[in-house]
Amino acid sequence: MFGIAKGFTQCWSSTAYGQLAMQGVLGMNRRNHSYIARYNPRHLYPLVDDKLKTKRLAEEYSVRVPQLIGAIENQHDCILLESLVKSHKGFCIKPCKGSGGKGIIVITDRTAEGFIKANGQVVSALNLQRHISNILAGLFSLGGKADIALIETLIHTDTRMRAFTHEGVPDLRVIVFCGFPVMAMMRLSCKASGGKANLHQGAVGVGIDIKTGKAVNAIQNGGIIQYHPDTQQELSVLQVPAWQELLELACGCYDMTGLGYLGVDLVLDRDQGPLLLELNARPGLSIQLANKAGLLPRLQAVEQLKKIERYTNLERVAFAREHFAAL
Repeated sequence: MFGIAKGFTQCWSSTAYGQLAMQGVLGMNRRNHSYIARYNPRHLYPLVDDKLKTKRLAEEYSVRVPQLIGAIENQHDCILLESLVKSHKGFCIKPCKGSGGKGIIVITDRTAEGFIKANGQVVSALNLQRHISNILAGLFSLGGKADIALIETLIHTDTRMRAFTHEGVPDLRVIVFCGFPVMAMMRLSCKASGGKANLHQGAVGVGIDIKTGKAVNAIQNGGIIQYHPDTQQELSVLQVPAWQELLELACGCYDMTGLGYLGVDLVLDRDQGPLLLELNARPGLSIQLANKAGLLPRLQAVEQLKKIERYTNLERVAFAREHFAAL
C-alpha cells in the first residue's frame, strides 16, 4: 500500500515558496526560466508542437510510432475519411497541433450502425467528418490556429496493463533532461477522464520508480488514491513492463530533437511493444506530486555532471537508475 505522505501533500498545497523549495519541488516560474527557456531553443519547438513533424522525425531516427493512415488538411477532403479507414476496424483521429488530449477520438470497431468509440458510443461517419472539420478549423489546436487531422492505427493495450486502465490506453510520461530520464509517471485513463490518459481531465497518475519501473504513489485530481476508480485494481502493484527499453527510447528523443527539457509520452502496444506517442516541450509539473518528490534535485544532479555530452544513451539510463531511485 502507498504511504499517505501528508507532509508532501500539504507542502504542495501551500503557497509558501520557502516550504516548496525545501522539498525540492520545481515551480512553474523556475521551470519556464531556468529550464525551458534555457535548454529548449525556440526554433526547435515545431518539432514537438506539430505531431506530423514529430512522426516524420521519429521515422528518420528509426523510432517506432503508431502508423499514420492518412492526414486530412483541407475542408473539402473530410469526406475522404471512410476511404482512408476502409481496411481498418479501429483507428484514432487527432489534431496535429492539439494539446492536453483535446480533440482526440478513438474508434475501436465498426458496425452497420456506425463507428464504435472506446466508451461504446456509436457515431456516424458524418459526425466524424464534422469532428475533422472542427480540427481543421483550429478548435483544438494551440492558439486556435488552422490545423491538420491525423488518422493513425489503433494502439492495443499491453495485456499486462489492462487491469490498470478503463476505456483507453495508459501512457508513460518521462521527463528527460539533457538526455537523462529524471522522473516518470504512468497516466491511466478512467471513466472520469472520458477514456483519456490526461490528468487535467481526471485521469490517474502513478509515480514510477526510475530504478525499478514500479509504482511509488498514485493520485487523481490532486489527491492520493490506492485503487483504480473503475477497475478497483490496487495501484501499488503496478510494474511497467519493458522498463529498460522504455527509458532508452525516452533518452533517444533528446538526441532526436535537440530539446534539453522534454516530456516524452510513450505507450506499450500489445503487438509492437514500446512506441513514441508524442513529445512536449513544456511538460507539466504534477508528475512531482505523483512521485512524492521534487524535480529540482534531480535536474541539478544532471547539471553538475562534467562532459555531459559524452554520455551514451545506455550510460544516461544507468546513471538515472542508480541516482534517481525512489526513497
